[in-house]
Amino acid sequence: MLDLLGVFEQVVVSGSFSQAAKALNMAPSSVTRNIDKLENKIKTTLFRRSTRQLILTEDGQYFYQQSIKILEQSRNLLSEMQGNNNMPEGTLRISVFETFGNIYLTKLIPDFLKRYPKINIELELDNNLVDLNSDNIDIAIRIGTPIDSNLKARHLLTNTTSLVATPEYIKSNPQIKTPQDLKDHNCLIISHERQRTNWYFNSNKTLTKIPVTGNLASKGGSPLLNAALQHLGVLLLSDWIVKPYIESKQLEVLLPKWTVTHNENTSGEIYAVYKSAQYLKPQIRAFLDYLAEQLQ
Repeated sequence: MLDLLGVFEQVVVSGSFSQAAKALNMAPSSVTRNIDKLENKIKTTLFRRSTRQLILTEDGQYFYQQSIKILEQSRNLLSEMQGNNNMPEGTLRISVFETFGNIYLTKLIPDFLKRYPKINIELELDNNLVDLNSDNIDIAIRIGTPIDSNLKARHLLTNTTSLVATPEYIKSNPQIKTPQDLKDHNCLIISHERQRTNWYFNSNKTLTKIPVTGNLASKGGSPLLNAALQHLGVLLLSDWIVKPYIESKQLEVLLPKWTVTHNENTSGEIYAVYKSAQYLKPQIRAFLDYLAEQLQ
């Protein structure tokens, strides 16, 4: 019966039989048979099924809330009988935007896996916004809090930004004394698939919106950083990316008296986003705690 409840829980979390099958390493037909068997046992229908979506019935919602308590109790009991030092185990699927993944996460993961050798990580470096349910992702690292109310978010890093260029670019191009001067410069742009891009400047509560243009746009920061280091233009990027190059004097800060952001209200904080559940999988909790510790 516990095995059936485990399959039922995964179907609810994944949002479909096919995604649950991937998470459980089962054939979709096996997942369907398990749900049919469970429905026969409890004499009720758990899902309203259609070709487009899978929705819990009213009985299904009640059964889910009660069954996850039983599953958590059984997992806690198993952990207690195996000993208090039982290590988290299982697969952890993580999606992270490319620049942060390359600069930070790929350096932290080996140490995490040494601490928790029973955990397996599947890592996706992707600047596209993933759907945690349909893409079967446990944790997504994003800029900004999630709009989806069914997701939870844990703050990882304050994402301040700096306006920079190489000394060579600065010497060979018109001076930048005010934000308006950027209209005459090649600006390297984070692509948001908009027709126009603006950078927002704030000094002594004075907000200035400057439209910028350039010959290179990218969803990720790495191509823009490489172009800036080759003297192609002016770059607005997160401090956690450009700080080492500022310290080595490969890049210089422009308009230091101004706070510069990509968005009008905020530069965007970095969050770890995960599915809302009464009980977090131990491997998810372990990774969230590890990230908070390392990025503090």
